[in-house]
Amino acid sequence: MKIMVASDIHGSAYYCRKLLEAFDASGADRLWILGDILYHGPRNDLPREYGPKAVVEMLGSYKDRIYAVRGNCDTEVDQMVLPFPIMADYGLLSVEGKALYATHGHVFHPDHLPPMQEGDALLYGHTHLLRAERLAVEGVGQITVLNPGSVSLPKGGNPATYGILEDGVFSIRTFEGDVVEQIAL
Repeated sequence: MKIMVASDIHGSAYYCRKLLEAFDASGADRLWILGDILYHGPRNDLPREYGPKAVVEMLGSYKDRIYAVRGNCDTEVDQMVLPFPIMADYGLLSVEGKALYATHGHVFHPDHLPPMQEGDALLYGHTHLLRAERLAVEGVGQITVLNPGSVSLPKGGNPATYGILEDGVFSIRTFEGDVVEQIAL
């Protein structure tokens, strides 16, 4: 199964449109959204073409192909208008026999891990900083940490990015199709 992973749309109709165009072109089966879907949050500037209603409409047509987790900017009001579940704090996937723990990153993150075993992967957003690397965890062993960056409000000089998980390989890509990071699970 090919999965696209995105985080931190923050209500940008412009970047939501680009994300869904990339999703269609990628041939991915599912889209995992790691939270912060509609609201830009009080610490962020308005993203390009801020239009939460347009984002709801665009994502609604993909509702049967989206898995999502709750970000720190997502609320019950957002859930009332989105036609797919967003209020779970995490989701679990089994990929190549390894557990992949998907969350937004404001509760669980590399400095505060959920229960994990050696070889597992943590997939999170929140920081708006892309990341794909191994991490040695005392008492656990090696895990993989994955952050697709931000679709609409990247930080740290990064471009707007999303992730693709296919055949046990996670790649972080720009909307121009360039792979900026890649790691095998």
